[in-house]
Amino acid sequence: MEELTTRRVISVIVLNEHGVLSRISGLFAGRGYNIESLTVAPVPDSEFSRFTIVTSGNAKVIEQIVKQLHKLIPTYKVIENADFVEKEMALVKIPLESDLNGLDAILKAYNGTIANAGSDFIIVMIADDNDRVGHFISAMKKYNPINIVRSGSVAMER
Repeated sequence: MEELTTRRVISVIVLNEHGVLSRISGLFAGRGYNIESLTVAPVPDSEFSRFTIVTSGNAKVIEQIVKQLHKLIPTYKVIENADFVEKEMALVKIPLESDLNGLDAILKAYNGTIANAGSDFIIVMIADDNDRVGHFISAMKKYNPINIVRSGSVAMER
């Protein structure tokens, strides 16, 4: 019986030093594991950075990833299997020549906003969980977007 592949969020706190990103991405590449998204930012008022890694695999693969992350020298803490608050962001650039009928209702439904506007476009923004961002992007397709940019996940344990 084949094990279920699941999406997993892993938060890794590391010493903020050069080469850490390369080592973490090399760990995944060297073992053939995929990174669906990777977000990195310094932890305020500290010497650490937080990596939020979204990956997928069966229980054995996730266990291996976590074990390997623990072995990296600058790793301070690996948080997985936690109850995370997870958010992503998306920006969608829509030409003003599109029929914008209903856009306001969609933005309200997804707590979206107009982030920027130009003479021939508007850029709308949403910050929400992974699934809702995906649904929002699908809903935006009817407005013939010029460009769509989706961030990686950021997550914090509850």
